[in-house]
Amino acid sequence: MTVQLDHTIIPARDKKESASFLAEILGLAEPEPMGPFMAVQVGHDLSLDFADTDGDIRPLHYAFRVADDEFDTIFGRILERSLPYWADPFRSRPNEVADRGNGRAFYFEDPNGHFFEVLTRVRA
Repeated sequence: MTVQLDHTIIPARDKKESASFLAEILGLAEPEPMGPFMAVQVGHDLSLDFADTDGDIRPLHYAFRVADDEFDTIFGRILERSLPYWADPFRSRPNEVADRGNGRAFYFEDPNGHFFEVLTRVRA
């Protein structure tokens, strides 16, 4: 049996705003309603489904591996919007991109405080 992640639900104060924010930053298709959710298709078989919530939101972490050229394009969108970003998950290196030897990475927050990581990885 092959097990594959199909979707995960991300709580949001405004599901449409949050889904659109992520889709725009990553350069993905416009989110689509899926039942009570706004779905962002991040792969052929994976979606991030944003759901409205009235309660407290516990920030979650999501990491997206991309090719070098996509990394540069996504990072450009972060700079265009003057969004804060960090080179580490502890937020101790603001306005830096991590050089990990085998790739690069940076972190940024969405409107709900979820922590997104964009990274490249060179395969040996």
